[in-house]
Amino acid sequence: MAAALDMTQGSEAGLLIRFALPLLAGNLLQQVYTATDTAIVGKVLGDDALAAVGATGSITYLFSTLCIGLGIGAGIIIAQLYGAGFLERMRSAVWNSALVTLLFGIVISVISVPLTEPVLRLLNTPDALLPMAASYMKIACGGTIAVAFYNWINSVMRALGDARTPLVFLGVSCGLNIALDLLFILVFHFGVQGAAAATVIAQACSAVGCTVYAFRKMKELHLTRADLRTDTQMMRQCIVTGVPIAVQNGMISVSMVALQRVTNGFGEAVMAAYTATLRVEMFVHQPFSSLNAALATFTGQNTGAGKEDRVRRGLRTGLMIGALIGLVIAAAFWLFGRAALLCFISREESVRIGTWGLRVNACCYIPLSIIYTTRGFLNGAGDTVYAMMNGAAEVISRIGFALLLTPIASVGWHGIWYTTCITWCATAIVGLLRYRSGKWKSKAIG
Repeated sequence: MAAALDMTQGSEAGLLIRFALPLLAGNLLQQVYTATDTAIVGKVLGDDALAAVGATGSITYLFSTLCIGLGIGAGIIIAQLYGAGFLERMRSAVWNSALVTLLFGIVISVISVPLTEPVLRLLNTPDALLPMAASYMKIACGGTIAVAFYNWINSVMRALGDARTPLVFLGVSCGLNIALDLLFILVFHFGVQGAAAATVIAQACSAVGCTVYAFRKMKELHLTRADLRTDTQMMRQCIVTGVPIAVQNGMISVSMVALQRVTNGFGEAVMAAYTATLRVEMFVHQPFSSLNAALATFTGQNTGAGKEDRVRRGLRTGLMIGALIGLVIAAAFWLFGRAALLCFISREESVRIGTWGLRVNACCYIPLSIIYTTRGFLNGAGDTVYAMMNGAAEVISRIGFALLLTPIASVGWHGIWYTTCITWCATAIVGLLRYRSGKWKSKAIG
């Protein structure tokens, strides 16, 4: 049976690692979705198809980010109420956050599809790639509701300390995604549309399966008739907590879209290289993302329990773990980055460009770890104002330096990856300064 984990007692490092490991396994499995799509599309349909799919990534994330932010916001509320022992209010938060997620998921799914082609044209997507990119993006955006509920149930279970149950369902979905990719692309010849459909179907299955199982097996989620009431105040709290995080993610996504537009101007070889490096680095982000989620739950529960000293020790521990992970991954990418890229692309020019880009980015993986660690800490503390500050720092840095560096003749496309490094460093500094300000102490949700 699924079980909650009380993170208000015990070793900080032990709890963070214990909680982060199944999250890491789940995050890596989730990236198999993207990696499978990319590898099959790139190797079977060609580099142009890969570039077309890559041109949609930042945009589809932009459309789904509101729902993702709401899920994270719900998790913050639930973790703090669970840590404080307010179980009746916690169950109300679970139910009302589900209603909010459903509403926003449907709205985003409906409005995003007709906007696909105009947005792709706005991003200067090459005409030769536009039909493939648009067809892929329409299916991916139409499945936003699946993404919304998948992230919501994961946030709820993580808030209660259960990182293992979602992993089981994600593993099944991963296998389903691979099978559907092969069926839709190799057998039915659906092209890039098949890759998009396979991912959406697999995520929907994971969301439904995990939700049904969690509500049946996890005693903290056994809702009574009294819990199934619409509480406008709680719904408002979910929105107020989640929307700043969604805005942060939206601003980050907008900055990624802007950088994608700059990348598109350098042609198919650079586009394919950039897409491949993004796919490879999605695996780099997963240990940091897992640490982020572990620290958010740890901070949320201990903030609810009023244990400020323990919260501070948790952040220090998280920063040390993140720095160590960053050093190890950076060394691995300097040695094996080219081999990783060859899993996705074949064109020698794209491989050469991508290998250089990976090595440049690897120099800034420690700042990247700081971003994830401080973000998890501050989100868990309920400091959602910081979320928008964080997003603003990324927008200003990523757009500003991309526009400043890439037009320089001696820099050119190299500026795409230089911009990423500068953005990571600037955003890490913003997170550390917010922690040092101490303003997060007064943000707990009562």
